[in-house]
Amino acid sequence: MDEIKIRELVGANMDIDLVSDNVDRDQSVCPWNKVENTKEHKCAVKDTSICKYFCGIKYMDSVLCSYPKENKEALN
Repeated sequence: MDEIKIRELVGANMDIDLVSDNVDRDQSVCPWNKVENTKEHKCAVKDTSICKYFCGIKYMDSVLCSYPKENKEALN
């Protein structure tokens, strides 16, 4: 069985997308967007959806991400 790693993406904005433009601090790149060379994927969209790789928020403003393994596998 492959080891599932949860990575910490620094600088999340709590709307939560990690692809915000004009942010005055460093933000990690979404690994899914990086692989697909896009800015389409978002960790969470308020009142709409949560990414299948989203595993939570860590103090201060870091998103926990299990890409490329879905969070169901990582959190069980």
